[in-house]
Amino acid sequence: MKGLPEERAVKLAQYIIEQDATVRQAAKKFVISKSTVHKDVTQRLQQMNPQLWEQVKKVLEHNKQERHIRGGLATKEKYEILRQNKMQKSMDESLKQ
Repeated sequence: MKGLPEERAVKLAQYIIEQDATVRQAAKKFVISKSTVHKDVTQRLQQMNPQLWEQVKKVLEHNKQERHIRGGLATKEKYEILRQNKMQKSMDESLKQ
């Protein structure tokens, strides 16, 4: 996403608030780094638009409180997929025999 950093910060903030998005989700959506998203919505936005920054801050804090849950779910999903692949492989091998 090209353009002025100030405009980008506002667009990122609006996206995060409207979608209840994480920094990673916003970075992926706008094809920029997580560092850029974080800097835009914390430092730049705080100076430019304190009210919008407060709204984004609430969403980011909420996401921070839930990140351990999302991490646990991602790990659970990873190992479930591995288990399914292992079962499928063993079934394929038994059919070959």
